[in-house]
Amino acid sequence: MLIFENMKRDSYQLCQICSFLQRRAWLICFSIGLFGNIGAILAVAAPVHAQIPTNGAYVIKDDKVIDLRSGVEWLRCSLGQQFDEGDCTGEVLRLTQNEVAEAILIANRELGGIWRLPTRKELEFLVCKSCPAPKIDKFVFPGTVSEPYWTGQRNWISPKNLWSVNFMTGHSYGRFFPYQRLAVRLVRTR
Repeated sequence: MLIFENMKRDSYQLCQICSFLQRRAWLICFSIGLFGNIGAILAVAAPVHAQIPTNGAYVIKDDKVIDLRSGVEWLRCSLGQQFDEGDCTGEVLRLTQNEVAEAILIANRELGGIWRLPTRKELEFLVCKSCPAPKIDKFVFPGTVSEPYWTGQRNWISPKNLWSVNFMTGHSYGRFFPYQRLAVRLVRTR
């Protein structure tokens, strides 16, 4: 057991420590007092079998993935798809904002937790600029389509429109109306 008392850290340092431990198949990185200098990081030496670390940015847990940069948990498949042995199968649904609200209620009931649409920044974290289309880590998020995905964020310049992130180009656009149909990937705060 390693304890680092009163270690000054920001979220980057915390992610680096967690990533370092996970790459070596050790779990658990626990933090008390994420904000400020008071707290401890506790790492317990226990092998990880259900989690797969990837390039220090993600930890995969079957059909979900934890983004260590933003601290949120994602569904690996787009809505409409099912996770099957490391792949997302089925047709990606394109939904209006009203249909997304209904889908979120179902996800909360069926999957537990409080699922939601991502913020623009959270969804932009998933963009892989060096990847060919779809511009996302295809191992972490298999079956992602090369098209826009909804965020839950309104365009502050044109409030009738919502932001989306396009995984064909990797760019964000604030031009879609709520009645338009876009792909959806759900997220929840950890």
